[in-house]
Amino acid sequence: MGKFLINGQTPLHGKVKVSGAKNAALPILAASLLADTPSRLLDIPQLRDVTNLCTIMRKMGATVQREGKEIFIDPGSLNIQEADHDLARKLRASYYILGVLLSKNHRARTSLPGGCNIGNRPIDLHLKGFKALGAEVSLDHGVVDVKADKLAGNRIYLDYPSVGATINIMLAATLAEGRTIIENAAREPEIVDLANYLTVMGADIKGVGTDIIKINGIERLEGAEHRIIPDRIEAGTFMIASALTGGDVYVKNVLSEHIKPLIAKLKEMEVILEEDISGVRVKGVDKLKTVDIKTLPYPGFPTDLQSQMMVLLTQADGTSLVNETVWENRFMHVDELKRMGADIKIDGHSALIKPSRLTGAEVTATDLRAGAALILAGLAAEGQTEITDIYHIERGYENISGKLASLGAKIKKID
Repeated sequence: MGKFLINGQTPLHGKVKVSGAKNAALPILAASLLADTPSRLLDIPQLRDVTNLCTIMRKMGATVQREGKEIFIDPGSLNIQEADHDLARKLRASYYILGVLLSKNHRARTSLPGGCNIGNRPIDLHLKGFKALGAEVSLDHGVVDVKADKLAGNRIYLDYPSVGATINIMLAATLAEGRTIIENAAREPEIVDLANYLTVMGADIKGVGTDIIKINGIERLEGAEHRIIPDRIEAGTFMIASALTGGDVYVKNVLSEHIKPLIAKLKEMEVILEEDISGVRVKGVDKLKTVDIKTLPYPGFPTDLQSQMMVLLTQADGTSLVNETVWENRFMHVDELKRMGADIKIDGHSALIKPSRLTGAEVTATDLRAGAALILAGLAAEGQTEITDIYHIERGYENISGKLASLGAKIKKID
């Protein structure tokens, strides 16, 4: 399974380039199957989740060829109505295949998706959207089956601005008859990136980036070339790493408007930041001020950076409060951080963090972002940290050990 060994307390220095966004690449890969002609996608990160989705697409009959960070997809006839059940259970984003197959072939079957165990993540809102478009939905023994003679546009209100549901309804509605209006839609940059790709393919989508998205269905889509946006969570992780180690790192390929909440909090902590059109320079300081954080849907502070910020707050001068409002199990990293000496107390959805002296220990990555937090803790800790179950980390970070090593971190991967 592999593990990381980290010897901490070495300031990071240099430049590091952020990869393409995993959470944009996965729905865009799935969306390429809606076209009648081939597409070429650029800056696709080399991640386990991407590999699994490409395998699912191949088993559905599509031609998927990868060369470096480019992927060529020819959907071909794509008359398959079912996604591979074993792979679907390993990959949360496999549920996007439901929207694609329902839209293109009017029938889709697959197992309930897997992914990180960070909380209750039902697909009720996805299915609600499919029903509103005219689909029949059944869920039996962990298998989802959706079908429709035809899909017709409708007005759909989401009880919560779910990223996955917003994307899946967009995929299904693109080829539906008439107009679909999604109210209380998610506003994440990854959704905007998907809409930009669909628009280049010929889709008629307006309002993306706001809480009301309007989609006028069309008859067919043509393949296109598209470059994936930078990964804002990877960018934030490296920015926090520089601040944590007292380093001086220029993080390249960053769209700073996508990470405004993080930039604001780092500035509150008196971290030195210099932004330009291509990236952000982050310089650590001797004394970090304490801040409070509340995670929220975009454009609020991202839940995917909560665990990494918690590590930074253990090194701040005072007590901090973190309030997690998005996922109920997003504090699974806390027990592992305590093994390294962190002083953190959990009360429901809140965590109280006090200044701590971190020391190396053997810890386990319970999920993707928890694993990133443990890497950061290892960089700050005295002695050696050993992180196991790193396959979680490699689902979302491309060559993170190599990138950190290029900045001077004493980290190595052992297979």
